[in-house]
Amino acid sequence: CKYCHNRDTWDISGGSYKSLDEIFDKIKRYKNYILPSGGGVTVTGGEPLLQVNFLIELFKKLKEEKISTCIDTSGMVSITEDIKKVLELTDIVLLDIKHIDDDKCKKLVGVSNKKEIEFAKYLSENNIKMWIRQVLVPGYTDSEEDLIKLREFLKTLKTVEKIQILPYHSMGKYKWEKLGTKYELENVKDATQEDVAKAKQILGI
Repeated sequence: CKYCHNRDTWDISGGSYKSLDEIFDKIKRYKNYILPSGGGVTVTGGEPLLQVNFLIELFKKLKEEKISTCIDTSGMVSITEDIKKVLELTDIVLLDIKHIDDDKCKKLVGVSNKKEIEFAKYLSENNIKMWIRQVLVPGYTDSEEDLIKLREFLKTLKTVEKIQILPYHSMGKYKWEKLGTKYELENVKDATQEDVAKAKQILGI
């Protein structure tokens, strides 16, 4: 994404290795807080579904402990048998819709939106709860025409519990600069609360 504020996470060979048991044991230490509070475990990234087999095993263990599971994803993945398995173990999905218009999506994030659209449809058809989120980027994702198109698509989904409009901000720009890469939204202003309110009105939320 041109607006990514976690540019430092793009290197999938970076980071440090943690075993399944290490992570699960750490989660279990918080179980007495998680359960009474009605919370759970959310996996995010980067893109967590790049490590789908790990998630399957982690979520199996969490289910045994009656801990709720959530995936924060772009949905930019093919619906494989492994993806189906992990979604069967997932209580809710936080799904980004990068852009509802396919051509504009390609310009904004470098790839088509077809996989994320199909991902949303799969969640709906399989009764998996989802929250839909879109970053409101002035000049990119805020046109009335596109927001109306998004609204009409979301109406076709049966399991959307919440729609969130996240205002674009440039706070992650320094990470791009630190990595020696060009920040392509240099001249884009941060979205205001008024921008968000207008988008919500168009979406009817």
